[in-house]
Amino acid sequence: METCYYVPIDPPQSESDGADHEYFQPTEATQSVWAATMQHGGPPSGLMMRSLLRCAADPAQRFTRVTTEILGPIGLGVNRIRAEVIRPGRQISLVSTDLEVQQADGSFRLAARSVGWRLRTADTAEVVEVPDPLTPIPADLVPVHGVTDNSELGVDWGTIGFIGSIESATITGRNGDTPAVWVRPAIPLVGGEETSDLESMFTVIDIANGLGTRLRTDQWTWMNTDTTVHLTRTPSGPWVGIDADMVQGPEGFGATFGDLYDHQGFIGRSAQTVLLNRTPT
Repeated sequence: METCYYVPIDPPQSESDGADHEYFQPTEATQSVWAATMQHGGPPSGLMMRSLLRCAADPAQRFTRVTTEILGPIGLGVNRIRAEVIRPGRQISLVSTDLEVQQADGSFRLAARSVGWRLRTADTAEVVEVPDPLTPIPADLVPVHGVTDNSELGVDWGTIGFIGSIESATITGRNGDTPAVWVRPAIPLVGGEETSDLESMFTVIDIANGLGTRLRTDQWTWMNTDTTVHLTRTPSGPWVGIDADMVQGPEGFGATFGDLYDHQGFIGRSAQTVLLNRTPT
């Protein structure tokens, strides 16, 4: 198993405009189950969350909504990333980060973007109202590596690439008739660094569309183009509970909606747009 998802590297010698970027080499642990030539959406989402957290950090504000747009295949070549404050403010601010992938000719292509709203914190404990916690919690379960091995249906969820690098524990869900799953990365996001709770959670939340589906992988694919997460408090990780349900529409697309939990209780909800395609025969 790979020891991390990304290895920090120096800028390529040909890069004269990369002073504001960070550069990384993805490892095989980032590999998607859909194609061996691209990354799963999870690790890039975690890497962009790391970038958002480091951009003009304000200890008086917390991230409350983060949207990740996948603009094209996120390749396994050199990745570079850069964040900026779009809307500064003492009560509300907006931060954006771009992830680019190096092409065969040495140029970089924009592959993904995350945008995060930060709001100032205040004491609102007297009006707290949240759904019941998700139980049992990971401390009371026996996790396994990967999720469920569906290799007989054409996709190996359990061992290859990114899915093989996570730990999970499946329990009874509340949304639809799919199970809920506690999940966390089993390896660091960036080599030589300790992964923060938010980085850890955003590395795995992308898999909600896979957890919430009832479709067969030998008949359909359901690739998400985005992930939006709304948070109601600062999560405490690294485990995140995902109780997801995917809804298929009649026109070739659908959406996955998920309730999110940490070991203390409810933390927010996620939503993803899903492109539906029949599996080639």
